[in-house]
Amino acid sequence: MSQAPFNIGEAASRSGVSAKMVRHYESLGLLPEVARTDAGYRQYTDSNVHTLRFIRRARDLGFSMAEIAELLKLWQNKGRASADVKRIALDHAADLHRRIEEMTAMKRTLERLAACCHGDHRPDCPILDELAE
Repeated sequence: MSQAPFNIGEAASRSGVSAKMVRHYESLGLLPEVARTDAGYRQYTDSNVHTLRFIRRARDLGFSMAEIAELLKLWQNKGRASADVKRIALDHAADLHRRIEEMTAMKRTLERLAACCHGDHRPDCPILDELAE
């Protein structure tokens, strides 16, 4: 199903990634350098779009750029060990769990402070008092 190369706008449209992010991923080395026309315009292939979709899905799951770079290398290496991929996924899941716990604690604190605030015309405010400590 290989087609003639297409421009960055078409690659962005097909992959669901903005043209700005396509250039960013290319600058980070996540996307291999693409061919260019004599006028300097980038020319993308179906393979490039497939890679961009992979990156987009990984970003949607919250993987960092470093993790995505590692996942891309594993994805492109047909001799990879799935244990390496699983380790990255589980490490990321553990990090997400830790961040959720931290945000839940922040939410509880804010709700407690808001419940203590009269929210009226008086100047005293336990929210500001807590922030000032």
